Amino acid sequence: MTDPKAPQFRPETLAISHGWDPEDALRSAKPPVFMTATFTYPSAQAAKDVHRAYFDGDGPEAGGSSHIYARLGHPGLDVLEARLAAIDGAEAALAYCSGMAAHTAVALAYLRPGEGVVFGRPFYSGVDGLLGGIMPQFGSHAEAYTDGCDAANIWAACERAMVKGPIALLAAESPGNPTAALVDLDLLVEIAGRIEAAQGRRPIVMVDNTLLGPFHQRPIAHGVDLVVTSLTKYVAGHSDLLAGAITGRKDLIAPLKLQRLVWGSHLDPYNTWLVLRSLETVHLRTERAMENAAAVAAWLRDHSKVAGVTYLGFTPAGSPARAVFERQCKGAGSTFSFHLHGGEAEAFAMLDRLKLLKMAVNLGGSNTLICHSASTTHYAVSPENRRASGITDGTIRLSVGLEHVDDIIADLAQALAAA
Repeated sequence: MTDPKAPQFRPETLAISHGWDPEDALRSAKPPVFMTATFTYPSAQAAKDVHRAYFDGDGPEAGGSSHIYARLGHPGLDVLEARLAAIDGAEAALAYCSGMAAHTAVALAYLRPGEGVVFGRPFYSGVDGLLGGIMPQFGSHAEAYTDGCDAANIWAACERAMVKGPIALLAAESPGNPTAALVDLDLLVEIAGRIEAAQGRRPIVMVDNTLLGPFHQRPIAHGVDLVVTSLTKYVAGHSDLLAGAITGRKDLIAPLKLQRLVWGSHLDPYNTWLVLRSLETVHLRTERAMENAAAVAAWLRDHSKVAGVTYLGFTPAGSPARAVFERQCKGAGSTFSFHLHGGEAEAFAMLDRLKLLKMAVNLGGSNTLICHSASTTHYAVSPENRRASGITDGTIRLSVGLEHVDDIIADLAQALAAA
């Protein structure tokens, strides 16, 4: 975890200052873009020592800052990964060319033939398809739970999985995409202990933290082993790049780093620089977006054409989910779903009338984005699994951005009037 001797700065400060020494680049106050594919060596022996340090972890260059080739790592990546680990309270981090590249890395590294993964629905459809559709082609098996705050629901999925073979991975996305459903991370870690008692081996607990991020939810503090974040979303924050990250224990990150150089899924120097720049303002942007989202959600909840709003701030008092929200989250986020009376026809009529809001499948950007989940982000998920996840043909996902909230509401109002 974090060095107890180091200054205990808060995440907002770490996002701006951690991991960069101006002496490393002509006293530049900010990390520059290191636009090079390869790095030179002062001697043949130095070249050997650098490779020894990278692959064996020892020798005179071990722990140094030398580099070999940008696919293996580069100076900007060093800064970003140090910063991401510090913000998450993790021992180490890796940055990837997309969030799905990060998820795929975990699956390929930690799911073997005959082993199982248990994951929660709803989950981003790409990950749902990876764990439930693609990885079984390599011999693994998958089961899903649908209530991440209910121990019996999660355990039933685990029992179904253990009949087929040992569980290697216990996964969650919390809040879930697109309905903002919560998973109790403390419960998930406890379930991992129960699985260990049952099969003699503890599964890796992995959580996708994209929708709230480290400023409003900290899975590592709850005992989670690996945290995956799509940096494309709130961290990058402008819908103009793809990136992903994994943070967690060093012993789990180290094999992923060696595999990343083979898969070639590292984050390139320019996008690394863009993410570093954007990371500094995440907390400001998300606070404004959440303030807007609270007002938009309240307005939608009272609209006659809206059947329901799955916004974290509306989690019923006294419910298990409310207890999880209050214990685990520091904010309600700005991505949620609302459900229209009717189905696809009503949803399409409303969406086609929008003037300000943009129809797109990203989230967490500066502009407000909206989409019909069943026909876009979760098109490849079976209707049965969509329904089990709370996604109907009238479900619309909304990622509230930074525009003036009155303008967002006015656009929704005129569009709903025609639905």
